[in-house]
Amino acid sequence: MNTAESFFGYLCGAVILGVFSWIGIALRIAYTKMDLMLRHLKNSSVVAHLTQLRKGGPWSKLLLVGSISGIVTFPSFYVKRGRVCLDDLSTFPILLKRKLVILQWGGILLLSLGFVMWLLGKSIGWLE
Repeated sequence: MNTAESFFGYLCGAVILGVFSWIGIALRIAYTKMDLMLRHLKNSSVVAHLTQLRKGGPWSKLLLVGSISGIVTFPSFYVKRGRVCLDDLSTFPILLKRKLVILQWGGILLLSLGFVMWLLGKSIGWLE
């Protein structure tokens, strides 16, 4: 294995560790801040449909936190369609909103990096 392949392997490992860290952070937010998030988004129809996931296991909680972070990160998409109440978003706690936005963009970045690494490995021939 040459230096480029080693670097590629370490970079892929870093992306995988980042994904596991992202999952851990999202689960921590889900188990500690779920009631607060749902209380602040109680008038939004999209969240009303997702509250059933609250009683599920860890994967359901990940889906709920991911959905709420998407709503908080890209509010205009949901407001235009009437799925989110603008008053709910304006009263949402600033620090929690910031954490969810960072979580959302971090997830987007990690998925993009993983896809780019896969494409690079396939095109060079390191992944069979």
